[in-house]
Amino acid sequence: MLIAGVDEAGRGPLAGPVLAAAAVLDPLQKEVLLDMGLTDSKKLTPAKREKLMDKMISLGVVWRAKAASPARIDSMNILRASLWAMERSVLLLPRVFDKVIVDGTFCLPGYPFSQEALPKADLKIPEVAAASIFAKVLRDRAMCSLDRIYPQYGFARHKGYPTKAHLEALREYGPSPVHRRTFNWDR
Repeated sequence: MLIAGVDEAGRGPLAGPVLAAAAVLDPLQKEVLLDMGLTDSKKLTPAKREKLMDKMISLGVVWRAKAASPARIDSMNILRASLWAMERSVLLLPRVFDKVIVDGTFCLPGYPFSQEALPKADLKIPEVAAASIFAKVLRDRAMCSLDRIYPQYGFARHKGYPTKAHLEALREYGPSPVHRRTFNWDR
């Protein structure tokens, strides 16, 4: 049975998109990637995530990604926007899989095929770990790009998370167009 794993990155930050990715691994790809240390992206250094993503691309891993903008997050709420992006990333995949495993406690609300929500799936299911790496690398890259547009916020350093420096920048400059308006900045 081929599994499509799906995960997101960026639910907790105050700025930038939430980015979801879906990935399908064949048995050989899975073996090679597990030997390289494939696991939940949060357990890996940025350099290791980049290396694994490059390897997945070179191996021909089937994957797709979709972002939900800060405006979508504000209009839907972060959970619904995350599920929206995850569902869209799965729908962009070619139908080469039998089942979707979603990292978390919620299934994809509009997805009509076989799926299962599994907490901490990014630690247990290689396809979900692969998706978590694609999502995290792509979101980090997006935040580094936004840092070049809005350097006063330090997005390249904290990726939009509510660090002390980020909160101080928000107090000094106010929110940028990529800040999530419905999030609490007074921490």
